[in-house]
Amino acid sequence: MTPVDRTGRRPEDPVGGDTADAGYAERLRRLEGAWWKRLLDVQAPYRWNLRRLALGRTLDVGCGLGRNLRNLGPDSVGVDHNSESVRIAQQRGLRAYTVADFLASEHAIPGSFDSLLLAHVVEHLPEPEAERAVGRYLPYLRDGGWVLFITPQERGYACDPTHVRFCGFPEVTALARSLGLTVQRQYSFPFPRFAGRLFPYNEFNVLTRKPGA
Repeated sequence: MTPVDRTGRRPEDPVGGDTADAGYAERLRRLEGAWWKRLLDVQAPYRWNLRRLALGRTLDVGCGLGRNLRNLGPDSVGVDHNSESVRIAQQRGLRAYTVADFLASEHAIPGSFDSLLLAHVVEHLPEPEAERAVGRYLPYLRDGGWVLFITPQERGYACDPTHVRFCGFPEVTALARSLGLTVQRQYSFPFPRFAGRLFPYNEFNVLTRKPGA
């Protein structure tokens, strides 16, 4: 039997990949459009999770095709380094930008967002790059605002070859503290923590806060 590490990966599994190319956006669209996902409305619990947190005006960093962006506050904005993902999100009527276009937009105003959302982002980056990526957008978050990190648990992590670093509660907490954020709450969703080894859509949620008001 082939051994696996604590993330569920086997030694021969590929690691890394380009999340900025059009092929990655197409993969997201294909996965999102699976018939069984539409039939069962599998996103319903995740929509509820975001809405109950009442994040307010949110900057969705790494918004992808806009799956989470459509469930955030009406003035929320998405940003992604994949131009094809941004194009698809815009076609869906969402306010999404590439990094350069966001930085040049009227939305790039310091302190203008209530929250930042990083859903399935930091596990794609080595630790120093993750710190830089989050740090780039912190100035646009108001003092006392929220930063929500969502990352996959073992089974979900092993399913995507573009994941490069497993980010559980300890890793995300360390990242948050390195950025001067205070962890307010952490929980497993939608099922208890043990389910993450078998269910690919079980997630770590770490809610943190920026110092200030």
